[in-house]
Amino acid sequence: MASGFDGLFLVAANPVDILSYAVKEFSGFPRERVISSGTSLDSARFCDEISRYVEVDPRDVSAFIMGEHGDTSFPVWSNASIGGRKVTDWIADKTDDVDGVKEKIYTNVRDVAYRIIETKGATYYGVATVLARICRHIIEDSHSIITVGACLEGEYGYHGVYMGTPCILGRNGIEKIIELPLSEEEKEKMDISYHALKTVQDKGMKEVQG
Repeated sequence: MASGFDGLFLVAANPVDILSYAVKEFSGFPRERVISSGTSLDSARFCDEISRYVEVDPRDVSAFIMGEHGDTSFPVWSNASIGGRKVTDWIADKTDDVDGVKEKIYTNVRDVAYRIIETKGATYYGVATVLARICRHIIEDSHSIITVGACLEGEYGYHGVYMGTPCILGRNGIEKIIELPLSEEEKEKMDISYHALKTVQDKGMKEVQG
């Protein structure tokens, strides 16, 4: 900061949401200029898994993984759609066991990183792909919607924690945090994720700041 840096921070190191908050606090930057990669990769994998099952192009799938980039993340089925139609309806066209398929899709998303690490040692390429995509949206000032980690200050009723949520990205960073309407079950999962992050964050910041 002493060099006069006046750009944006895009944080990808884990625990990414907590480190993003630390960067924001230490840099003094406004929240829109400190971005966590958050659940961007999780959401991309979610769309890919859905597309494989219903056999459509993943670019046509609108679906999000929200919350912590970690064990308390959750899929937002209530807002997942393809061509203006709910993903659950697409799944129902192919099976009577909609809940079972939903669980399998999310399990694959949640566990794929472990399988990749076991096979290749690390998840280099998936992370690199979403970081490149985020950077492209910023550089091109595209105002595109992508799920990243944003510092919530009232959105969803939370304050002072980075969590994965859809955002509009442009040259100035996060142009807008999109506050999705969540089902009651999803709200409960968001709350669990918030408290998991806040507990670790408060402890870590206290230790660092002495």
